[in-house]
Amino acid sequence: MAALIRAHRPDLGATAKLVRINDPVRLRRKSGPDLAAAVKVLVGKARAKAVQRKAQLVGFAVHEDLDGFTDSDYGRVRAAVADELARQCAGLHTALALSAWESEGWLLLFPDAFPRVRPKWKVPAQLRGKDSGRIKEPKEELKRRLGSPTFRESDGPLVAREALTHGLITAPEGRNDSYSDFVRDLAGWA
Repeated sequence: MAALIRAHRPDLGATAKLVRINDPVRLRRKSGPDLAAAVKVLVGKARAKAVQRKAQLVGFAVHEDLDGFTDSDYGRVRAAVADELARQCAGLHTALALSAWESEGWLLLFPDAFPRVRPKWKVPAQLRGKDSGRIKEPKEELKRRLGSPTFRESDGPLVAREALTHGLITAPEGRNDSYSDFVRDLAGWA
């Protein structure tokens, strides 16, 4: 996520600290008071991290895999979570990375980054230039089709960093509406 944020918000500069909060809360399955309470916990943790580091909190990005396609359910879930984030983060920039099907679908937008991580990896034609938000379980597809060594979830950040380093993030190959929504959120940080 950090590589994607840095690619689309280069104005943050190298001195901006992106802090990760690992929290098992699943926002996509919550609504009403349960959603509000879960977001409140996450926002509270972000504010506490900023205080702890004696830093100013300027933006709040939340990532969660949808485990589904970019369909009407995606739109409903995204709107509810994004609205709650905006409500509780008044004065802060927010971005919702609700990746369809999962974040590996976003990585498929940058197929030329994969061989930069592992030279033997090649994203097959069936997965290139597609609507990767319509590929079911792209992580499993990458494991099956990428080649040796087998793709692991921990390879994702390496692929994203290579995509950032080589300027691939700003020119995706194919599409993914959930990625476009996230990029649009980041653009609103200006």
